Amino acid sequence: MSKDIGSSRDVALFQEKAIRRTWHDSQWWFAVVDVVAVLTDSRDPAQYINRIRLRDKELAQGWVHFVHPLRIETEGGQQSVNCANTEGLLRIIQSIPSPKAEPFKRWLAKVGYERIQEIENPELASARARELYEAKGYPKPWIEKRLRSIAIRGELTDEWKQRGVKEGQEYAILTAEIASATFGVTPEGHKKIKGLAKLKTGDNLRDHMTDLELIFTMLGEASTTEIARRKDARGFPANRSSARAGGTIAGDARKALEAKSGQPVVSASNNLALQAPGAAALAVTAFVETQARELASKTSIGQAAARKKVAARTAKAVASLKDKPTKVKKS
Repeated sequence: MSKDIGSSRDVALFQEKAIRRTWHDSQWWFAVVDVVAVLTDSRDPAQYINRIRLRDKELAQGWVHFVHPLRIETEGGQQSVNCANTEGLLRIIQSIPSPKAEPFKRWLAKVGYERIQEIENPELASARARELYEAKGYPKPWIEKRLRSIAIRGELTDEWKQRGVKEGQEYAILTAEIASATFGVTPEGHKKIKGLAKLKTGDNLRDHMTDLELIFTMLGEASTTEIARRKDARGFPANRSSARAGGTIAGDARKALEAKSGQPVVSASNNLALQAPGAAALAVTAFVETQARELASKTSIGQAAARKKVAARTAKAVASLKDKPTKVKKS
């Protein structure tokens, strides 16, 4: 039996094989040698990595930009292991001539094609996001607010970019300024109130916000965008001032509502149940997918339209079953 190499959160499973990972710079980083071992079945994955770097000169030149030595728990204790984030791993996978890597390469090609389509027709991005949220079980009114919040957020970050704010840490600081002024609590504090684990996938705070929380988030970010434009804010310090002012506008509106309603806007309510469907929900999802493919293959309608049609019929059937009393046949 192999020795335990850390808690389950430090190990990801792929095709029933363990891939070590560590949380760094607000994202998961994976041990490159483990990923290569799984995709190639190589007896010496470290040597295999050296060979693909020799074959792919561009990969070798960019290696230091997306592969970093990080401390990871191993059988011999903590060691420095070369790790890559998701973007880096996808680049490495492109250079692996293995049948196991082909599904990833085809997926990358599909994602790239869809991204080109979205650039040519931005409405497709919203449509795909809507389908994703619907598949997770979010109610349609909430989805519309979430999509609107994404658009407002995009407008704000575009403004920051034009005004000399650097992506990454400066964006995060300004976002925290708006959120703190809006809700009276930092984003991390907001996550704790909702019980969201920092090292858990699917813990995007906005995907767990209530309708009111989304509305005030939009107000704070839209106000920040407008103030930055009116003041012609340039650089990080000036935009930080605009962020505080925009958040304060939303915060004042929140306090006014709380005073009238007697209820706090910041809520412990979250959508974790939607993120982790039970066996019945998974069964329904699998049924919808298989039936949608069957319908699409026999008719002229596309996969997305077929999925919606089957999902609607399935939901109606499930609802009718819930309304009917169960009859027990007497022997």
